[in-house]
Amino acid sequence: MGRRRPRTVQLAVAFALLGIAAAPAADAPLRAQRWLAPQADVVRVLTTAPTECLSPQPDPHARLSVEIGRAAFRTPTVLGGQAARAGVACETCHRSGRSNPDFLFPGVSGPPGSADVTSSLFSSHRGDGIDDPVPIPDLSGPRAGLKVAPADLPPFIHGLVTQEFDGPEPPPAVLAGLIDYVRALSPTACPRAGAEPVTVKALMSDARRALAAADALAARGDRPAAGVMIAAARARLGLIDERYAALRGDRHRLRAADTRLAGIAQALREDRPDARENLARWSADSMKLEAALTRREARSLFDPNHLAAAAGHRLPRQPS
Repeated sequence: MGRRRPRTVQLAVAFALLGIAAAPAADAPLRAQRWLAPQADVVRVLTTAPTECLSPQPDPHARLSVEIGRAAFRTPTVLGGQAARAGVACETCHRSGRSNPDFLFPGVSGPPGSADVTSSLFSSHRGDGIDDPVPIPDLSGPRAGLKVAPADLPPFIHGLVTQEFDGPEPPPAVLAGLIDYVRALSPTACPRAGAEPVTVKALMSDARRALAAADALAARGDRPAAGVMIAAARARLGLIDERYAALRGDRHRLRAADTRLAGIAQALREDRPDARENLARWSADSMKLEAALTRREARSLFDPNHLAAAAGHRLPRQPS
């Protein structure tokens, strides 16, 4: 059974969370480090990611919906409220759609890899004042782990966004995409490799995939959903940006690219005819940006040695 957390403690934790969101700790060069358990292998966790178990979609409409959901799953904007301010997205707890055994969030987790889904910290709707964290399920694992029947998935995900996290009502295409993305995760689609490196190339690919979905949505006049996809692309740029903090020239290029995306998002909101053309141009130009960043990737916090030094951790000595 859970224990009731006093309201004063809830507020204290909430204010602490706002502090976490506002300013990084001196020993946390990457925001994701702030919600890792103290005993976690920080360098391994932050330089690798679980492989994604995503079933292929032969139907173009289903494929687009899954791509929309995949981008939204990785976007803090979708959850809104405290979660968005802290940089928390669905993928924070479910890395690559899997679980996260190293997750430990102040006021939300119990043991590592758990979360209180009725925490007042994130939700004014479902917060019950009781400290009862549960293990984070692997969405790519057996459906019994999720404990949600397939028919109940739409109301479950809608409630998770709008009530569990107090997020805004998502555009219908984004909500449908999230549902289709979770449905497309399957243990039968897991690659043999259990993990893959976190790289500039992977994050830039995510950004371009999100923008391709944005273009398809804009083509059918769904500007709100297209805007969420641009926010998804900008979030991926942000993850690259924090790893290039010591490389001022590269950071300037990244922020210029982000400013361009913000302008495209504004053009979409205003229904300007050049918005889609600028989307295509940004995606083409991003290949040059990716190449420039990749040339200096070994000097950034994508490199395990640089990350270890910045995070105050030692890499294990390799056998001679």
